[in-house]
Amino acid sequence: MGIGMEDALKHKCGVFGIYGHKDAARLAYFGLYALQHRGQESAGIAVSDRKSVNCFKGMGLVSDVFNEENLKDLKGDIAIGHVRYSTSGSTVIENAQPFSVKYSEGFISVAHNGNLVNTCKLRRRLERDGSIFQTSMDSEVIVHLIASENGSFEERLVASLKKIKGAFSITILTEDKLVAARDPNGFRPLCIGKFAGAYCIASETSALDLIEATYVRDVEPGEIVIVDGKGIRSLKPFPKVKPAQCIFEYIYFARPDSSIYGASVYNARKELGRQLAREHPVKADRVLPVPDSGTCAALGFTEESGIPFEMGIIRNHYIGRTFIQPSQRIRNLGVKIKLNPVKEIIDNKRIVLIEDSIVRGTTSRVRIKTLREAGAKEVHMRVTCPPIINPCFFGIDFPTKKELIASSRSIEKIRKFIGLDSLKYLSLEGMLDAMPVDKTSFCTACFTGDYPIAIEDEQHKFILEEKFLKRRKV
Repeated sequence: MGIGMEDALKHKCGVFGIYGHKDAARLAYFGLYALQHRGQESAGIAVSDRKSVNCFKGMGLVSDVFNEENLKDLKGDIAIGHVRYSTSGSTVIENAQPFSVKYSEGFISVAHNGNLVNTCKLRRRLERDGSIFQTSMDSEVIVHLIASENGSFEERLVASLKKIKGAFSITILTEDKLVAARDPNGFRPLCIGKFAGAYCIASETSALDLIEATYVRDVEPGEIVIVDGKGIRSLKPFPKVKPAQCIFEYIYFARPDSSIYGASVYNARKELGRQLAREHPVKADRVLPVPDSGTCAALGFTEESGIPFEMGIIRNHYIGRTFIQPSQRIRNLGVKIKLNPVKEIIDNKRIVLIEDSIVRGTTSRVRIKTLREAGAKEVHMRVTCPPIINPCFFGIDFPTKKELIASSRSIEKIRKFIGLDSLKYLSLEGMLDAMPVDKTSFCTACFTGDYPIAIEDEQHKFILEEKFLKRRKV
């Protein structure tokens, strides 16, 4: 858990793939750098030299895991990479990805972004049939399904993906193929690019930008893309269903310099801020973002309201994963080490703080106390989404329902708990109206409880089992 960020939404995972370039591993390394915001627990790269698959992975940031020496050992012209924040499975090296095995038909490696909702049922069935699992990841279930099917690789792949339910944007590597697949609802983003004759796959376009690849198009919901010696081709084996793209990719997760679902994240966040100013105007002297995810929305709020924008809270970007936790006696340092106010901007001013979301409310409470101590006369908070009242089962590490502050408290009680002069959330309609793509194409279950896929009872048991494993630090 990050310093002072126990109230933050946890990023999911990021995937990158490349086919047909002699420096595949190095390009995957840079692609993962651009996706580091999507996961900081572990990183890994698998490479094929057309004879076998070699994989290297480790705990920590991309820069912690890889160096010149281990990148040189990853020889081949096809590669996939992964950065991870766990939404299922424990935080241990065994659960780092890509997950690579050799089975009867050859080598296979999988990197997965998302969360399956029928993992427990599939895993138990596979274990009854003789499969032996090494990890608690969804990704390993996918590999075992492929290995247990009959027919060609493509037939095995299609049959396997038809059996899984939930959110998946995955890259798969074999000795001679790169595969990308996206679930029929399209929960998580995935795009295709081209670089110097090579094809690329990435969670976000910012990864393509970094290696100077050209964006081609998104992988469509329910599409399987196969790249091999014959070129690139598409399979669409799933029945069409209503899209359920994760709206938090626009609100919080994706980099503002990315385009996802076919539109700019930066522009979407600015429009969220404009809509927030229209719905909930306030008399104030300064608009301050909670960096970094609130910055674009704060700019939109300023443009619409006319209240001056200031970077009144400065973020420290240089906190390593081994930073010493503050003691209980000095616990407020946990927030200040990450975000520190600029007193000269705040002193004796009425502040509008633009936040992307409130989860538990604990960090917000300490942050507002810090602003008061810096001299703020009034502190008003405006949130770019509705209250979060339900957990997510599709790849965001939301707490359980009882830990979500808005599930059991009114907005007025949350305002008092945090210590604000006023608190306003963007309406569901306003949030959807601010979206740059079809507003009916989003999953809003965390706000409404209307889940696009039924959550099986066994999944709840699986989640409880995973929490038990984490407590034991297996």
